[in-house]
Amino acid sequence: MQSILWKVDRLSTFIGKLFAWCALLLTLLISWEVFSRYALNNPHAWVLDAQIMLYGTLFMTAGAYTLSKNGHVRGDVLYGFFQPRTQATVDLVLYIVFFLPGIIALTWAGWIYAGESLAIREQTFSADPLPLYPFKYVIPLAGITLLLQGVVEIVRCVQCIQTGAWPAREDDVQEVDVEKLKEMVHVKDEDIAALDAVVIAQEKNK
Repeated sequence: MQSILWKVDRLSTFIGKLFAWCALLLTLLISWEVFSRYALNNPHAWVLDAQIMLYGTLFMTAGAYTLSKNGHVRGDVLYGFFQPRTQATVDLVLYIVFFLPGIIALTWAGWIYAGESLAIREQTFSADPLPLYPFKYVIPLAGITLLLQGVVEIVRCVQCIQTGAWPAREDDVQEVDVEKLKEMVHVKDEDIAALDAVVIAQEKNK
């Protein structure tokens, strides 16, 4: 069972990291448009629409990835004090009552929405229109991946209720822990302060 859960996690991670390249495309596109607009006096009407679609794609496809890493925001004021079984029970109820109906509705409506867009070959409303229907198919894609990952999270809740401990997740990129980094490179606060003093002294002597 654990291997199946991890396979779904890996699929969500793959999709999330694949579409994370949208961030790089956005950066390059915006930089190029700023240069073109202000340096070459040659703006492009379609760029704003492309930016919105790229950002929307990045945002929607990150949902399942974030859920697989247990990274979504939650109110930890009380939740963090609960025992694992209580946390899992609360999560299970919320998944069944709110998550599943909402994501199923999103996926179903998104598929119809995208199909209608394709049928009329919908385009953006800018002076240089872009096809809009490929972007709208991201909605059911995001819904399906979220639904699949949500089922995995429900299984994890059931396992936690049975065992009293949350099942393990695969490791992923973590935020930099400055204190741990200091320990790894054997640097103390006093060393940093001494280095800062040397730099300040050198600046004064210039």
